[in-house]
Amino acid sequence: MKKWNKLLFGLIAFMAFHQNAQSDDKKPTNKPNVIIIITDDQGYGDIAAHGNEIIKTPAMDRLRNQGVAFDNFHAGSTCAPSRSALMTGMEGHRAGVWHTIAGCNLLREKFTAMPQVFQDNGYATALFGKWHLGDAYPYLPENRGFETALYHSAGGIGQTPDFWDNDYFDDVYLRNGKPEQFEGYCTDVFFDEAIKYIEEKKDQPFFLYLSTNAPHGPLNVPEEYYNQYKDEEELLDFQKAYYGMITNIDDNITRLEKKLKELKLMDNTILIFTTDNGSQYGWRNIKGKEYGFNANMRGLKSSQYDGGHRVPFFMYWKNGNLKKGKSIDQLVMSYDVLPTLIDLCDLEQPKETQYDGKTVSPLIFGEVKNWPKRYAVLDKNKTQHPVKWKLSAVMDNDWRLINGKELYNIREDVGQENDIASSHPEKVEEMRNAYEKWWEHVSKDFSKFEYYKVGVDGIDETALTVHDIHSDEPLAWNQDLIRDPLSGKKPALTDVGFWTIDIQQEGYYTVTLARWPKEAGLQFDSKVEALGITKSWYIARPEGRVIPLKKAMLEIDALRVYQDVDMSSKGTSFRVYLNEGKARLVGKFIDEDNKDISAFYVYISKEK
Repeated sequence: MKKWNKLLFGLIAFMAFHQNAQSDDKKPTNKPNVIIIITDDQGYGDIAAHGNEIIKTPAMDRLRNQGVAFDNFHAGSTCAPSRSALMTGMEGHRAGVWHTIAGCNLLREKFTAMPQVFQDNGYATALFGKWHLGDAYPYLPENRGFETALYHSAGGIGQTPDFWDNDYFDDVYLRNGKPEQFEGYCTDVFFDEAIKYIEEKKDQPFFLYLSTNAPHGPLNVPEEYYNQYKDEEELLDFQKAYYGMITNIDDNITRLEKKLKELKLMDNTILIFTTDNGSQYGWRNIKGKEYGFNANMRGLKSSQYDGGHRVPFFMYWKNGNLKKGKSIDQLVMSYDVLPTLIDLCDLEQPKETQYDGKTVSPLIFGEVKNWPKRYAVLDKNKTQHPVKWKLSAVMDNDWRLINGKELYNIREDVGQENDIASSHPEKVEEMRNAYEKWWEHVSKDFSKFEYYKVGVDGIDETALTVHDIHSDEPLAWNQDLIRDPLSGKKPALTDVGFWTIDIQQEGYYTVTLARWPKEAGLQFDSKVEALGITKSWYIARPEGRVIPLKKAMLEIDALRVYQDVDMSSKGTSFRVYLNEGKARLVGKFIDEDNKDISAFYVYISKEK
């Protein structure tokens, strides 16, 4: 009996020690679930808790007030660069992404993406919504660690690689690469599917990346959400739709939280809310009158000023003992998120990986008085060849050096109105030196584009679109421009670029150049009617323009072949022999005036 008493006493002592140890390091021993909710083009000021007196965001406000808020958190100033940093823990440029289109938005294959890290540590992994880091193998989300991936292609619903005529309502999305029809509004669908996934995976740790397309334009929104703001005189009409899209997201967050509580998963789930860049539509100044709210910051999406890249970042985790309502004002970057989650979840880091980011868990769990000084840099370099200092910001906690010339202290001047560079030349020089070191670091791979792999076993066909063509001039990157490439200020078809492909197997291939995507079932000469009715909360698409074409030309390195175009066909096909290796592919048409026009869609398949 004494022996059993000793064993029982020992067990009680061990449990007490374990509980005390858990309390000391403030991390639970069982793996937490991780959910990242990231919205598209929603800014810091587009949340009620940040001082916006019009917008309705109770769920986002609740996450901020019950969790930890990072008030000096910065993403990229545009979508894909921001997401590449988040997904890799690396500087976006170094991850191969400095553009949103034009073949410079492919996440470098050599880096291990966030979902792969979680998968390698025993987590189930899923994506619902937007990816924007590659639209063909090996850059698709299911190639980068997501076991389940339900997504639209490209950077937004209605862009060129997306399923034809998607418009946010009753769309076709890709589930692990296969098209699937859904009913309902896009945000509702992505949250519905995420909730189903949570129910399925409730008994194992999961990593869920819930990446909404909203409130990215076009500003299509359910009418009832537009109507919540239709009488607001302090908003422009398109802002009413924009705010409605955000409130719809907020309602869906409430639904998600309700399910987590119902399944008793809420307490041990790290729930993160953030956005990918500054506000696109949330603020305007028209003839001296302000509409909307930007938290007094300068700049919107794409800007090098804080309004372009300072974004909300809230973290809730009850079992992690995070201090409720805590605000962190030290500079934190989107590439710090992965190293931080590896730390919080006690994951094994990929071997021989040195992240550009660092864990900020000391800031989360304690008051750190001597947090190491750091400089961070971001820019907008939407071009084939990044340019030094272009639309750039060098940052530390309080200071911002803009374009290498303008200097601001955001503690004293949040609106970045008073350039104090002339009175702080030593600070300017110090920050310029930091930029030079950053440029040297991120530019080492600028001579290397990424390549879509074709002729891969198990993949019958590779689809390329003009959205991803390497060109100094952006071509038809959205379906409005596919329908009518001559409708904009500059024709979206005059500059012919190239695609980068990596041929995996030598042999005969069929390469088809097309005007329309396969799923549309359209011929070169098809009359395409306008899509939808223009309303204040729904944006229609234009009629399709018939472009008379004479010839098609395919060029792959030294190979160049021509064919006549049959306007009653759906595409012009070439049978060509390709050798293994990397190549540049050019596909174009020649019209009746002998002008070159880039192919909008290219389909490549290997003969079996």
